[in-house]
Amino acid sequence: MTVIPIVALDVPTFDDALGLVHYLGDSCRFYKIGSELFTATGPRIVAAIREAGCRVFLDLKFHDIPNTVQKAAASASRIGASMITVHASGGEAMIRAAVTGSGADCQVFAVTVLTSLDPPSLTAAWGRPTPDIPLETVRLATIAAKGSAAGVVCSGHEAPILHAHFGRTLKLLVPGIRLPGSSTDDQVRTVTPERAAASGASYIVLGRTVTKAPDPVVAMEAVVESLKSVVGETAEPNSFTSGAEP
Repeated sequence: MTVIPIVALDVPTFDDALGLVHYLGDSCRFYKIGSELFTATGPRIVAAIREAGCRVFLDLKFHDIPNTVQKAAASASRIGASMITVHASGGEAMIRAAVTGSGADCQVFAVTVLTSLDPPSLTAAWGRPTPDIPLETVRLATIAAKGSAAGVVCSGHEAPILHAHFGRTLKLLVPGIRLPGSSTDDQVRTVTPERAAASGASYIVLGRTVTKAPDPVVAMEAVVESLKSVVGETAEPNSFTSGAEP
C-alpha cells in the first residue's frame, strides 16, 4: 500500500506558494491548489509548480451542469493538473462528464461530505433530518463509483467504512490531517496521518499542520516518519515518479 502526502498551498499569492514549494524541496512533490490561490494567480501557478518538477491537485470542486464541468475538467487537464475535484452531489452524469473531459492523465475525485461539516450543520444545509454522515458518505461514494471517478474525498472518520465497502475500486483522499497535539482550526473531523493510512487512504492532504509549522520541512519529515510506521518505506513522498500512482 502506498500513501502519498499532498501539501495544500492555502496561501494568497504566487510568491508565497512558490516560495513554499522551493523551501520544501524534495520533501514534497505533490501540491494542492485551491480556490483562494487559483483565483488570485490563475493557471500560471500550476505551470510554475509543474516546472519545479511537482504534480498539482487542482481542488476547485466543480459543481455545474455536465457540459460545463466537462469543459472545465478538460481545461484543468490542459494546464497540467494531475488531479481535480468535483462534488459527488452533482450526480453521476456530471461526474462522468468530468472524467471524460479530464482524459487519461488527470484523475477525478468526488467530494463526499466536507470535513468542516458535522451532522447539525449538514442538516441545516440540506434541509432534512440529521444524516448519518458515514452512510451519507457511502451513498455519495456510490454515485462517484457509478460515474467512474478515480476516487473520493472523505474524512478519516469515514475512510474505514468506504475502504471496507469499495476496497481499491475507489481511491481515498483524506484531508483534515493533523499531527498529535495540533489545532483542528475550522475542521471538525480530523485524523492523524497514521490513522488515515491505516484506514485505507491513498492520498492525504496536509495544510496548516505543515505550512504553519515553525519549520515546514521538519513538520513534513514528521508526517513521513509517522506514515512509515504504518505502511513502510512506500510512504516516502518522493518515492514515485511523475507518472506513478498508488
